[in-house]
Amino acid sequence: MPLAAPSPSVAGTPMTLAQALQAARNNLDVSLARRALAAAQGDVAAADHAPAPVLTTKASQMDLQRGIGGGNLFRDKRIDKSLGMDWTWERGNKRELRTQAAQSNAAAAQADIEDMLVQQQQATAFAYFDLLAAQERIGQVGEISRSATQLANTANRRVQAGDLAAQDAARIEIEAQRASTDLMSAWLDRQRAALALAQLTGFTGAGMLVVQPDWPAVVRADAADAGIIYPSVESRPDVRAALQRVEAARAALDVASAQKKADVTVGASFDHFPGTSTRQLELRLQMPLYGLLGGYNFQGEIARAQAQLDQAQDILDRTRRNAGNELQRLQQDRQGAGARALSYETTILPRARKVAEMAELAYSKGAMSLTELIDARRTLRTILIEDLAARTEHAKAAQAWLLRQP
Repeated sequence: MPLAAPSPSVAGTPMTLAQALQAARNNLDVSLARRALAAAQGDVAAADHAPAPVLTTKASQMDLQRGIGGGNLFRDKRIDKSLGMDWTWERGNKRELRTQAAQSNAAAAQADIEDMLVQQQQATAFAYFDLLAAQERIGQVGEISRSATQLANTANRRVQAGDLAAQDAARIEIEAQRASTDLMSAWLDRQRAALALAQLTGFTGAGMLVVQPDWPAVVRADAADAGIIYPSVESRPDVRAALQRVEAARAALDVASAQKKADVTVGASFDHFPGTSTRQLELRLQMPLYGLLGGYNFQGEIARAQAQLDQAQDILDRTRRNAGNELQRLQQDRQGAGARALSYETTILPRARKVAEMAELAYSKGAMSLTELIDARRTLRTILIEDLAARTEHAKAAQAWLLRQP
């Protein structure tokens, strides 16, 4: 079933980051994780029950040589009729252990949902900032393209007036065409980014998807670290899920070992046999003798359960190690990206704009060559792209770190 699009986008207003993250909590990947939890909870109900009693009826001792006699079928005919009940007594706490294993798997599935929520919200935040960067890049490249086109038109008029060489006008025309191509590329990037965000949020009109400029504030690394809580890896949902699967594997090993305690089946039946006795009682007790008269005592099941427990423990150790490494990487990415974005915002970009403005003024007064003007414009265009990339990288790193906070 398709997910509903966020109402602000349907209404034509830009989507906010909070709305995108909320939509990601109900996308198809999260829904699949919830279905897995429902299945695991069903396994708990399936495991937590005792064997049902078995009702048995039979008819025997029918003499085909001399016949079964006349009269009523149930009262007079010489047929041994029996009605009985059998019940299996599970020994070794098998039911409790099965239930414990299923409950641990259900707890792991619940933690998987939490981890999936973090993953989908992180992917959604990345797609959101990619689309936001694409939107701003269209504005920046569009402004550069308009300026280049205007300069090319001016150059053509100057060539006609004999005030500019045709070669210089051709170079300016090439720059204008290049800026136009960059603008087309920016639009294609925006479409790809919108499709990626639409897939994560369930929005069906990717062509109309627009996001608000929810850039996080860029602060110094020491200020950003103030008041930050550095979580323990044990609180992460992926680690908790791996830990619960270890508990489930341990309970499964106990179940396999408990099979060495044979279950006992007890039963009784009431017999009715006209001519001999109409009130006969039969008592039964059944117990398999594996391990006593048989050579097999569930060694295979126990060995497999032990191997699965060791595997689950290895996965837990790997998950803990990866979680610790990811937290360190997220912290380093946030600090490094913040420092880079702050440098562009406060120093590099303002200087590049100033140099470009001075170049435009100098060229208009004839104090600078066309080559120097083109170089200044190219430098500004490069700095604008790098600044946008730095802000996008910082926004992603900051949001990824925030989503991993407890």
